[in-house]
Amino acid sequence: MPDKKMINIYLFTRFERLWHWLQMFLIFTLLLSGFEVHGLFTLFGFHIAVKVHNYVGLTWLISFAFFAFWIFTTGEWKQYIPTTKKMLEVVYYYSYGIFKGEEHPVKKRKEAKHNPLQRLVYLSIAVVALPIQMFSGFLYWGYNSWNDWGIGWLNLEVVVFVHMAVAFGILSFIIVHVYMTTTGHNIFSHIRAMITGWEEVEEDTVIEEWEKKVKT
Repeated sequence: MPDKKMINIYLFTRFERLWHWLQMFLIFTLLLSGFEVHGLFTLFGFHIAVKVHNYVGLTWLISFAFFAFWIFTTGEWKQYIPTTKKMLEVVYYYSYGIFKGEEHPVKKRKEAKHNPLQRLVYLSIAVVALPIQMFSGFLYWGYNSWNDWGIGWLNLEVVVFVHMAVAFGILSFIIVHVYMTTTGHNIFSHIRAMITGWEEVEEDTVIEEWEKKVKT
């Protein structure tokens, strides 16, 4: 079978790339300082780790608000609309087909940057995991004010457990995400795309009907 001709398309804007790497730095710092606060290791020292965690957490909250504003004002929120079309094919590909050298069932396009599985995962993280993490972190930070806020009945251990559980969930996602960046046409192609904005795709890639629905 002859090799298919590849072309480069400008897939990720400058803001998307900046947000991606900023988020990576903030989340990595939060995980590192947060795990130290809970005594998993010693790096900064407890008091410094607490300060770093608090300030970086606030920065993350502000940056997330900017991202939410950007995604809705530019219409990019349509990229995250969940769909079941080709979901089973994508799951099959990542669990089996990829190891047999099969082609990805859904190709990346400007009109549809994420496949159905990515849409579901990213949407779940953005509207479920991150809000829970931010809210539980805010409660944890304001523990001494709970009585003044009228929520003294809350159980601190439950709040801490939720915050840590989501943190480990995010860490698990990062590990899988980093692995998935190596599954492109070559080991660095996806990473290159998030640095330069240009993604290499097949020239004759067909846009599916469900993908066209994201167009304005």
